[in-house]
Parts: sequence; structure tokens; C-alpha cells
Amino acid sequence: MRKFDTKIQHLKYKVLREVARHAFEDRITDIYKDIPEIIVPGPKPMMRCCIYKERAIVNERIHLALGGDKSNPNVIEVISIACDECPLSGYEVTDSCRGCIAHRCEDVCPKNAISFDSEHKAHIDKSKCVNCGRCAKVCPYTAIISRTRPCENACKIHAISASAEDGAAQIDNSKCISCGACVYQCPFGAVVDKSFIIDVIDMLKGSENNTKYKTYAIVAPAIYSQFTYAKLGQVISGIKELGFFSVVEAALGADMVSYTESTELVEKGFLTSSCCPAFVDYIHKSFPTMVEHISHNLSPMATISKYIKETDPGCKIVFIGPCTAKKMEVQKEDVRQYVDSAITFEELQALFDGKGIDITTLDETALDNASYYGRIFARSGGLADAVTQALKEHGLDDFEFKPVACDGIEECRMALLKASKNVLPGNFIEGMACVGGCIGGAGVLTHGEKNKTTVDKYGREAMEKSISDAISVLGMTTDKKD
Repeated sequence: MRKFDTKIQHLKYKVLREVARHAFEDRITDIYKDIPEIIVPGPKPMMRCCIYKERAIVNERIHLALGGDKSNPNVIEVISIACDECPLSGYEVTDSCRGCIAHRCEDVCPKNAISFDSEHKAHIDKSKCVNCGRCAKVCPYTAIISRTRPCENACKIHAISASAEDGAAQIDNSKCISCGACVYQCPFGAVVDKSFIIDVIDMLKGSENNTKYKTYAIVAPAIYSQFTYAKLGQVISGIKELGFFSVVEAALGADMVSYTESTELVEKGFLTSSCCPAFVDYIHKSFPTMVEHISHNLSPMATISKYIKETDPGCKIVFIGPCTAKKMEVQKEDVRQYVDSAITFEELQALFDGKGIDITTLDETALDNASYYGRIFARSGGLADAVTQALKEHGLDDFEFKPVACDGIEECRMALLKASKNVLPGNFIEGMACVGGCIGGAGVLTHGEKNKTTVDKYGREAMEKSISDAISVLGMTTDKKD
């Protein structure tokens, strides 16, 4: 059974699985001795120069699986020793250069960065080149091309670049929104999100089978498109086998958010969504004048967690989802009081296997908290659909709702730019940093076109519920406009 898109994901998973296994078996002190031997077991074809470098990189992966550099607030880090195979980004002259005597490339270069050898072949001085691309445009042989590192190409906000010292990738924390796009795209696994699975395991052990305190799992609706080798009910049973007291849908928090966000929109006239932590962080870092327009609502994760914490004081809450940025969100002052930790679907798979749980053998446990509209928050456009429905349920159909659903951070940037200049043809920006929405997050097991269809199918299983029906069990009012 295939569980991951890439071998890089599988390598990352194997390290996390072994860290989890050692933690469950109280052998955490042995991890640096045992795991490199398990992951790189003796002589065999190496990815890199030698077994020693392979094992050194595995040690760095273990370090990140244990929480990484505590002095670095970002949950995304670079393993420099693993980042040494990519050429530097920029324009390069290929073998297609015919050594012509026109030298158009030289004529248009504003920095005199192009020179020629004895055969008239062009060469670019990287120390002078400003990557303007003029030379590439005029070359009659298209012999000059632009190379972009996968991580830099993945990061649409230009938060990652090559270090001037060693050429390894470096992350600008003042720009980074922890979306994890670079993590998923790096072909060497050199960019990695920190893991907090040890904290989660300690939490589960410390609850003493939920007698000392109860530990709740909040699962993102994107879970339905993952773990395709088992049934959703078996996944939920597996989570409870790990030691969680209860499993609650984050989609119920989404119902709560859409219900209150719809009235906030009517009151204020213009809003940007607050559900995607990477999108919210992007506004703060790149469009500070738009911060005042961010919805006052917490994210669905934090909203339902707040309700649970108020209902069961002293409990612990772990979010499980597709998102690396959630690991940053749980550190925020207004969220950390409600959510104790966050892990990805990749890490959940590692926890299952680290504890020896085969979810395909388990009976199913029902998950029936949210409405259709809460569940489709997992894909782009879902929040806008939910707000439309919430307006109807509030009796506010006469409000002219003009949503702009942004699928990916590039579309978010364009919408925010227009809104900041008062030329956006809409009054609500649904911002999703990942293409496709949460189903495109860096922490999923598999990406695919079918994920949207699968999530919609999951939502339709709750079609009999309105948003009001879903949240009525929480004691939220459903008063309508006169």
C-alpha cells in the first residue's frame, strides 16, 4: 500500500516513526544510536558520497523530529548538510550557445556581466548579474536560461534564497509564513518542518489513560482525503487507540466560525478570512494596512478548542491536520491557551506505526459533529460557500455578498493588493495559502485532483444538517433577523 507522494516524504516518515517508537517504548535516549543504523543500514547504493554523510543527515532529521532549533521561532528549518546538490538560481549559458559574433546578450546587459571565451562562447559573471533576463530574451538560440531552485520556485513570497556563505538555502523569517511549500518541493528533503510528536506522546502518557486529564484530538476535514488504504472510521479508531479520549471535527469549529463571521461581515462591510494561519501571517508581514480587516474570529481549530477547554478545564488538545503553519499558530498568544500542540497527517501515520497500530484491522468509530458547510472548509471556496449559507440561516439574504476565493498565496497577493488600493470587486477575501486549500497542505500524505471531490463527498454525508443544527449542541443561538 502506498501512503506517500514521494520518497522524501517516506524517508521523513521513517525517521518520525522510529522516534515515535522509541518514545512509546521509553527508549528515547537511544535514538541517536539506533535510528541512523535503521534508516541507513550498512553498505548499499548511497544517495550521496558516503554512509557517514547519510547518517549525519539522518541525525539532523532526528533533531528536527525532536523539535529542532529552540532558538529559531520558525517551524521550518533547513538541513544545510543536505542542501548541497542544487545549482544556484539565476541565468546560465547552456551548450546551445553557438559562439555567434552578434553578441546581442552583451549589448543589452546593464551590468557588463557577460564575457566571451576564445571561441566566442558567452559566460555570465554571477557576482555582477542582477537576473534581469534581458540577455535571455535577445539570444537567437535561446541558449540562456533561468534556473530556479525548487524551494525558491515553490516559495511565491520570496522568503527562501541561497546563503552567500555556502550556497545552502536560508529562510527569511520576516517573510516566511510557514506554509511548507518549500518542504514539499525540496527534492533532497533539505527543508523540513519541526515535529512536536514527542510532546504529544508525553501528553498521552501523562494523562494516565485519560484519568489524570483528558486529551482531545481535533481533526481537520482534509483527513477524509488521506489514509486512503483504510476507512475514515478506522482512522478515528486508530487515533483513540493512541490514547486520545475523544476525536472532534475541526469542521464543527468551521461551522461556528462561518456562523459568526457572516454577521461580522454584514456589520463591517468588508473582511478577510482568519482561518488559514499562513494567509493571516502574510497579511501581517506583507500588507500591514490590511490587518484591521482580518476577521476577529479565531480559526476553526482554535474556536472549537476554546469551547472544549471551557467545557473541560484542564484537558489537553492536539490538532491533527495537513498544515505546517498550524504549528506556528498554536504558538500565538491568543491560541496557545486553547491548543496544546499540532501535528500533521504525516506525523499521525508515524504515530500509528510507531505504536504498532494497524488501522485496517480496527472497527470503525463514527465522526458526526459538523455540517456539510463546515467540512468543505478543507478546499478552496468552501469558506465562501459556508458564509453564503450562514447569511441565509441568519435571515440576511438581502446582504450583497461578493466573495473572492483565493486559491493559493499568489491569488491572495493579487486580491490583497487590489483591496489595499480599493479596487477589489468584492467584500470578502477567502485566503488559502496552499493551492487547492487545506487539501494541498505540506503535511498531507498525498496530493491529488481527487482530494477536492473526496472532501465534497465527505461533506455530503452531513447534508441533513444545517450550520445551525451543527452548532445547536454547543448552545449557540440561532436568532434570525426580523
